[in-house]
Amino acid sequence: MTATPHSVLQHTFGYDAFRGDQEAIINTLVGGGDCLVLMPTGGGKSLCYQIPALVRPGTGVVISPLIALMQDQVNALRELGVRAGFLNSTLSFEAVRDTENALLAGELDMLYIAPERLLQERTLDLLSRAQLALFAIDEAHCVSQWGHDFRADYLKLNILAERFPAVPRIALTATADARTRVDIQQRLSLTQAPAFVGGFDRPNIQYRIQPKQQARQQLLSFLKAETDGQAGIVYCLSRKKVEQTAQWLAKEGYKALPYHAGLDASVRQQNQQRFLREDGIIMVATIAFGMGIDKPDVRFVVHLDLPKSIEAYYQETGRAGRDGEPSTALLLYGFEDVVKLRQMMAQSTGSDEHQRYEQQRLNAMLGLCEVTGCRRQVLLRYFGDELPKPCGNCDTCLHPVESWDATEAVRKALSCVYRTDQRFGANHIIDVLRGSDSEKLRRFGHHQLSTYGIGTELSANEWRSVLRQLVAAGLLAVDPEGYGGLRLTEACRPVLKGEQSVSLRKENRPDRSASGASRSRPAPTQVDEADQPLWQALRACRKQLADEQGIPPFMVFHDKTLADMLARRPQSLAQMSEVSGVGDAKLERYGDAFLAVFDDFR
Repeated sequence: MTATPHSVLQHTFGYDAFRGDQEAIINTLVGGGDCLVLMPTGGGKSLCYQIPALVRPGTGVVISPLIALMQDQVNALRELGVRAGFLNSTLSFEAVRDTENALLAGELDMLYIAPERLLQERTLDLLSRAQLALFAIDEAHCVSQWGHDFRADYLKLNILAERFPAVPRIALTATADARTRVDIQQRLSLTQAPAFVGGFDRPNIQYRIQPKQQARQQLLSFLKAETDGQAGIVYCLSRKKVEQTAQWLAKEGYKALPYHAGLDASVRQQNQQRFLREDGIIMVATIAFGMGIDKPDVRFVVHLDLPKSIEAYYQETGRAGRDGEPSTALLLYGFEDVVKLRQMMAQSTGSDEHQRYEQQRLNAMLGLCEVTGCRRQVLLRYFGDELPKPCGNCDTCLHPVESWDATEAVRKALSCVYRTDQRFGANHIIDVLRGSDSEKLRRFGHHQLSTYGIGTELSANEWRSVLRQLVAAGLLAVDPEGYGGLRLTEACRPVLKGEQSVSLRKENRPDRSASGASRSRPAPTQVDEADQPLWQALRACRKQLADEQGIPPFMVFHDKTLADMLARRPQSLAQMSEVSGVGDAKLERYGDAFLAVFDDFR
């Protein structure tokens, strides 16, 4: 009998119904059409090409930049009974030959391949001799110069349309604004293909953005109050900060591991495997880590530095809560982050247009940080998505921000920037405003300025908030060429002339900076006290089966599947097959082991 999308969904993946646009996308590919898919992390993008690859004759070829994860992706498919393989630079000559022979013999359902290998003439010739079901271009934002993770090899992937015009193509990404979408379509020759844009909302993620005060203490307070030994990711901007933060967390008693591109490849691989397979690991990483990570139970993502764009922020926070359970995204940022990012952008070798666009994206990120209304509404609007009402699950909704008439303080700050020749950073400006008795101020003669000591009514932290918000609002600019000096912009002229008032946000008290916002947040996968022994026995069974095969526990079953199993209490393989997430291959492989657990508790 010919497989249908619904039969594959049910028997291979163990689910009864499609979500959102999945069915329409799958039918488009099964019918031989191309498409572009934008769907949030955890929204089920992979099913959109995996199911058509299993329904159509031939092998589905997935182009992915995630070489370090291909083995895990293939293992996950093999657990489902799918014949999967990969080709990349980590394989031996013999392994490459065996995989190529399996492809030509029609013995592979799915083949993962890195773009640089795909573009080799030898590989293109190999694919031309195989029967191909489709091409799936994953992480498609990498093709765009406007995307946040540009890869040069992706620019050449339009060769697929030229060399394989009869093979349907699907490009997928979780993050792309309107400009990036157009770029993807043009560069991949998908301008005539339908675009399926799913809603970007991840309602289970609670967004929180707070100013840095004592970042390590804020992080520690958050971990102690909310994480309860659960898995999470902490992002830092520099490799040095990654290593220092991981070492510090380890001293504080947490299972923290570093990850950045400067580490030895074997260390990165080992740390990544521990994160995927062990409970309660905190990965401290640069943005080199995370793309394609399919760990469903990451409960929190913390940024200790400001991301350079909303796209990057959304992509990185989206690694939390892929299982749909409540999760937290906490960002701590300070004025120094803005200075550092401006300097990095100034050193870019990109075109003037590209640098201007990068500045615009950073400005949008700053705007999200300083907004007084619902953060989720601002975040979604950036991607062209609308949320009619405030979400009720971000810090500004849970603890509404107070604003104050800051016009007089703003004029003082702008005047001080002007009178110090628009070349000093925030700390110096604050010292002048507060009348600091410092040698540096005397050396420049700034203790004699008319603005010296006119701002003693505000604390240093309050002035820092004012200056940060003025940069976000475009009334001040940071000089990227120097040491973060502040400059006036044309937009500040009406304020200085007394023609425009300014309202700024009041910062919440420090005790809300990390843990306070989520006290109403439910815990993930809640299990009644009476069911805890059985729940832990099911988890132990899963862990044992995973360890025997050297795979992460979630590849056996996700927590949601165990929770459904716990609710149904199956007593036979037929009843076990009705559990969400239990397909035919896993039923055959694991069904008896889990039924034995239930037998022990009857």
